[in-house]
Amino acid sequence: MTKTVLLTGGAGYIGSHTYLGLVASGYDVVILDNFSNAQEDVPLRLARITGSPVKLHRGDVLDPVFLTGVFAAHDFDAVIHFAAKKAVGESVAKPLDYIQTNVGGFVNLLQAMDAADVRRIVFSSSATVYGDTLVQPIPEDHPRTYTSPYAYTKISGELILEQLVAADPRWAVGTLRYFNPVGAHYSALIGEDPQDIPNNLVPYIAKVAIGELPRLQVFGDDYDTPDGTGLRDYIHVEDLADGHVLSVNALLETGQSHTVNLGTGEGSTVLEVLRAYSDACGKELPFEIVPRRDGDVAVLTARPDLARQVLGFNAKRTLDDMCQSSWAWVSGQLRNDPKP
Repeated sequence: MTKTVLLTGGAGYIGSHTYLGLVASGYDVVILDNFSNAQEDVPLRLARITGSPVKLHRGDVLDPVFLTGVFAAHDFDAVIHFAAKKAVGESVAKPLDYIQTNVGGFVNLLQAMDAADVRRIVFSSSATVYGDTLVQPIPEDHPRTYTSPYAYTKISGELILEQLVAADPRWAVGTLRYFNPVGAHYSALIGEDPQDIPNNLVPYIAKVAIGELPRLQVFGDDYDTPDGTGLRDYIHVEDLADGHVLSVNALLETGQSHTVNLGTGEGSTVLEVLRAYSDACGKELPFEIVPRRDGDVAVLTARPDLARQVLGFNAKRTLDDMCQSSWAWVSGQLRNDPKP
């Protein structure tokens, strides 16, 4: 019998790729999104890729009445929760907004799930729950701490779920801590589409590649890394989507909770990523070295062994794949490809 999964925030960057992974795996998928951080035509693009219309509820996790209606309309087997604010810098300026959505909205969702007897959830967490640590690669049993309100809300979500499972063993939870998702779907019909100056490296390089930004600023070249620039664990968004599918599979098959890192276990420096993107777009991209940023660490990578053991997860795609798929996506948008 076909299983049905609700994706909150399913029209966003990671959510939309996970939608495709779930559909390809035979799931019936329903998206819930308020489109505050997603393009309006994403459902049409997803329908074009899959050949089937998207089941969509437009609304907000901050609205308990709306959530009750969504759960009344479907017989869900599991939920994957992406609906959250995610900009670290903005969270520092607007902590109450982040706590309201990322914690308050999450509690609303869990209450709606409980009332509907749906107790399987995959939670979109983050490597930010590890704080600024010198331990590399980072294992899942590393102590949690936070350096921003955003990270605080992710730790809060994890703690809420842990207490919920302890209080009611009918719940099973997949907590996925992922590192730096980049790239786009192989169709080049969906990808990351930041509306302002990106906070993350690859979307910023993409803006330089299409001429929207003059050059990449490299924050420091004197770190203890192969070329002196910061080294991070980048994971292709399609690999990340596969990890969510595997997590849902495990919850439905075993009823056992898990908390795992999703990363490659390896890292790339800023200049290595820049070279790979230059190769992808066929031109040298300008950059300048500027002083280090406060709070940046030299290296941040995942220890992915547990995800391999528990879920059978292995990141398959390379840095070149990430940059080539990103360039195919952003250059396609630049050519003003017709809407689906």
